[in-house]
Amino acid sequence: MPGSSGPGPGLRSAEARQAAREVLSAEGVAERVLDDVLTVVAELVTNAIRHAGGVTGFRVLRLPDAVAVEVSDASPLLPCSPGTPVSVPGGFGWLLVNKIADRTEIRSGRDGKTITAYLPLGAPAA
Repeated sequence: MPGSSGPGPGLRSAEARQAAREVLSAEGVAERVLDDVLTVVAELVTNAIRHAGGVTGFRVLRLPDAVAVEVSDASPLLPCSPGTPVSVPGGFGWLLVNKIADRTEIRSGRDGKTITAYLPLGAPAA
């Protein structure tokens, strides 16, 4: 698939954003789409660091009609929305990711989970 990137373990948010920017700029992705992608990258990577022990895998793919952001971590726990349950802090980043992305998918297994967010490319810039 065109446009993949991927340092994995120990990845920090700034490094992930930079890798995504390089890949997607080379692929000709419009700046307005890139801004949303970078927000999703920052939220997913930060959540993996804060709540799941760090990033174990990271990829950004330019698909024919979307950008896929894929972040893996070693925790089997699924992301939660704010207030579910009240004793669990956060959830606002996950809410933001789901607001920006067309759809999100979570694949969970013994070694953790992978979250993939799909953001539409939209109409080509004039």
